[in-house]
Amino acid sequence: MNCPVCKQAMLVLELEQVEIDHCPDCGGIWLDAGELEMLLGDSQHSQDFLAGMKIASTTEKVHRCPICAKKMFKVEFPAQTPVIIDCCKNQHGIWLDAGELEAVLQAAGDKGVNPVLNLLKEMFGGKSGD
Repeated sequence: MNCPVCKQAMLVLELEQVEIDHCPDCGGIWLDAGELEMLLGDSQHSQDFLAGMKIASTTEKVHRCPICAKKMFKVEFPAQTPVIIDCCKNQHGIWLDAGELEAVLQAAGDKGVNPVLNLLKEMFGGKSGD
């Protein structure tokens, strides 16, 4: 699969039994549908956090889904500094720019994601691809 930002081939990595596609050039991460939920865990807190997403109004460049090539839309996660990610209109998955997965997991704040955050720090030197 090619990166929707820089068009380079992505690497498949396993993170807490979830396969993620990582671009070594720009540091972005593609998660297939349902994989973010798997990383967040099945707690009520995580479900409430995901329910707080809203369509973002932004001037960020629109990216195309690496699976269906359709333009993705922007979604904002509630956080101290809001995190804006790209979602496939056909629900194939989500695109997170460098550092955004770590920011989303930190914003979720559930104790269950701490091992995932620690693994991200190990894999990306504490910057999740920055």
